[in-house]
Amino acid sequence: MGLRGCVVRLALIAGAILSLGFSAPAQTPVRLALDWRYEGPAALFLYGLDKGFFSDEGIDLTIEPGSGSREPVQRVATGGFDLGFGDVNTLIRFRDQNPAADLKAVMMVYDKPPFAIIGRKSRGVGADLRSLAGKRFGAPAGDGAYAQWPVFKAINKLDDSTMKFDNVGFPVREPMLASGELDAVFGFAHSTAVSLKARGVPADDIVTLLMADYGLDLYGNAIIASPKFLAEKPETMKAFLRALVRSVRAAAADPDEAVASVLKRNEGARRDVEAERLRMAIEQYVATPWAKANDFGGIDPARWSRALDQLALGAPLKDRAKAEETFTDAFLPEESARKLAFPS
Repeated sequence: MGLRGCVVRLALIAGAILSLGFSAPAQTPVRLALDWRYEGPAALFLYGLDKGFFSDEGIDLTIEPGSGSREPVQRVATGGFDLGFGDVNTLIRFRDQNPAADLKAVMMVYDKPPFAIIGRKSRGVGADLRSLAGKRFGAPAGDGAYAQWPVFKAINKLDDSTMKFDNVGFPVREPMLASGELDAVFGFAHSTAVSLKARGVPADDIVTLLMADYGLDLYGNAIIASPKFLAEKPETMKAFLRALVRSVRAAAADPDEAVASVLKRNEGARRDVEAERLRMAIEQYVATPWAKANDFGGIDPARWSRALDQLALGAPLKDRAKAEETFTDAFLPEESARKLAFPS
């Protein structure tokens, strides 16, 4: 064998050795169902996907948009998705109505729920809840905020006999409020209020009544996992949550950069609008006083108990013990890893 042949053979051997020693780790496919379209808050997940945080953990993550915070529960329950980002209260109800179901909430992302009634001053809606009497509301049947109206009115002792609730589709909710066909709507504050401003409704004419500011103790959106995924891939679950903490931390540190991950997937989105939605979600729902003082992703057991009490005001829970077990912290990263440097 000549010198050239020896060099080529050595190069091939060296390449084989390097490929064996530095091969990429196997990637586990994971499917995540979001609660809504690719809007600002989706950057909490998409930014980490684009930055490689999930692939660093050996996860080949697919993220799909949704059409409401209640939908991910069904999408996970039917087996189409491993994980969902959706309303934990809907999950509690689902488990209560389906005794065999054992879907779990494994990380609380929205410590404060975005549930809101958004109205217009020019239509007579104000900060005083008594101003809601006699008003016409847009109330989408699948909306997470409207789902909690029975609880909210019970807590605040509201008489809704003079109120009219129209079942309107999500696409026409904000346009109907902007045009004056409705006095107020149910929705998530960061979605509806910001959309109204983008449609030209003056900011000082928009009234946002966050239900959590009027006595509602419920939690908001959580990471929901199927029992099959938890049983078969517990380490992947833990890895996903580690990556998500990194993603939320990075998005909170630079929302303007993070929102680029939304814009590349939503051609009709505007940077200023989606950045405002993302900052609002971080500041109001994620970076709450409790989350700042404690560890992101967990729950306060005393508040959890109060939340279950409040849910029962809307409709009694059949199995309180099963409801209490909806959330588990067994897959969360250690506490020190969940200390987030939230914006002040």
